[in-house]
Amino acid sequence: QVQLVEFGGGLVQAGESLRLSCAVSGSGFSIGDMGWYRQAPGKQRDLVATITTGGSTNYADSVKGRFAISRDNAKNTVYLQMNSLKPDDTAVYYCNAKARRLERVTYFNSWGQGTQVTVSS
Repeated sequence: QVQLVEFGGGLVQAGESLRLSCAVSGSGFSIGDMGWYRQAPGKQRDLVATITTGGSTNYADSVKGRFAISRDNAKNTVYLQMNSLKPDDTAVYYCNAKARRLERVTYFNSWGQGTQVTVSS
C-alpha cells in the first residue's frame, strides 16, 4: 500500500508564505506524476499544481507566479512553496501521487489525508 503524509499547513495572514511537503512511502512501488489539489468548503477539489518525474510542471491560473511545485525523486517527496497568499487560497490541500506496483504497468491515484491552509485578510 502507498501512503502519503502531508506537512506544513497552518494559519497565515494575507501576503505571507507557507511551504507544504508530502512524503510518499510504501515498498514495491514506482511513483510517477505528483501534485497538489485543494478543496474549499462547499466547492469541488481543484488542481493546484502537478509535476512529472522529469520536473515538468503545470499550474492552475490562479496560482501562477505565486506557487512553485518541486520534488525530490530520491525521497519520493513533493513540495509546494506558496507565496503572496490570499484569503481565496484558504482550503484543504491534498497531495496526489500516481503509483504503480513494480510488476504492473498501470498507475493508480493515491491521496494524502489533507492539510488545512487558512489565509486571513
